[in-house]
Amino acid sequence: MLTELLDLEDIKVISHSLHDGIGIILQIGSKKLSSICPRCGTKSEKLHQNHRHIVKDLPFGDKPVFLEINRRQFKCETCKKPFSEDLDFVRKKRTYTNRLAHKTIKEVLDSDIQSVASKGIVTTEEIERMLKDASEVLPNLKPLNLKRLGLDEIALIKGKGNYCAVLIDLDTSQLIAILSGRTQEVIKKILIEWGSEVLDKIEEVSIDLWQGYKSLVTELMPNAQVVADRFHVMTQINKELDTQRKKEKRNIEELIKKVNSASKKYEYEQILEGLKNSKYPLLKNEDSLSEEQVNKLIQVKNVSPILKVMHELKEKFRKIFNKTNDWYTGVFKLGMWLSRAKKHFPNSNNTIIRWFDEIIAYFDNGTTSGVVEGINNKLKLIKRSAYGFRNFDNFRIRCLLNWHFNC
Repeated sequence: MLTELLDLEDIKVISHSLHDGIGIILQIGSKKLSSICPRCGTKSEKLHQNHRHIVKDLPFGDKPVFLEINRRQFKCETCKKPFSEDLDFVRKKRTYTNRLAHKTIKEVLDSDIQSVASKGIVTTEEIERMLKDASEVLPNLKPLNLKRLGLDEIALIKGKGNYCAVLIDLDTSQLIAILSGRTQEVIKKILIEWGSEVLDKIEEVSIDLWQGYKSLVTELMPNAQVVADRFHVMTQINKELDTQRKKEKRNIEELIKKVNSASKKYEYEQILEGLKNSKYPLLKNEDSLSEEQVNKLIQVKNVSPILKVMHELKEKFRKIFNKTNDWYTGVFKLGMWLSRAKKHFPNSNNTIIRWFDEIIAYFDNGTTSGVVEGINNKLKLIKRSAYGFRNFDNFRIRCLLNWHFNC
């Protein structure tokens, strides 16, 4: 019955014991009478010596389970040399079974090393070894059938200027690589490792508005169209709108300090009241505003004609990309928007003109970095919870295993 419950192929339970404060110890042995020599492939039944040691297995209820295993050593008749048998359920020189490692890694990917180690089944050192074992295939990861690539970065330490590049398969929503830096040299190295058989098949690359990414695509991906992420363009427009909001608020506050007329002061205070707490009503998508935010938006438009026009232009830009389904119409509408927005959005206007070809490429297939942003958010959660990782390589392993564990 214990052999059936243990459920390990070709393994039988020889004896069992229960120890208070320790758990269940099962002495097990192999049903096989022979093993294959790893050097010459000869089957050998000649036992050389026994090697007994204890490994941890999945707990039974609230009881820890330990397996006393015998990794026998056989003598090869052909090589005349001894060799240790392979056991499918536990790796050599490991203190835990493969299935315990598998379960532990899944728990770590959902939480963090310290939380899992606190259960007392495995130590933090054992968990880090499990992760390293599971990551053995990661250095050889090469994207298969990659058509659309996303390039972006996340901050390793917020506010410290320490960034790492993130490469995403936009079609499968999978993290392909996370690099220790975001310079052209760092990214170029891994792209070259992929080889022309991968790079030549890439059709689109979604990037933010950084010339370095564009240069890499132009140099290494001859068949790829660079697509400037529309949301990064939208971010710049929102930034310019918010800059104007802050400017008007400061100007009104200065006027209130200087004015002597009570009626004028009251007028300025009414304008200031309209501008206060107006950031999110102005920047948030209009169709996502709450009733309170809608009322504030009406109020700020009533006190500031400039912000009213800028907000309407911002919403018009968003709708061009949301409601345009063909390239020709998109180019026409964007050209009209540029002519109207030149006065109120000079910086954004210049950026759009510089990146015009890459921005209108969106209208071909609607490619954006939305998937990338979603993955970046998950990476940030991993970063915040990864208390047990001491260096970037451990962080990289943890991130990649979230998408490639059990692949």
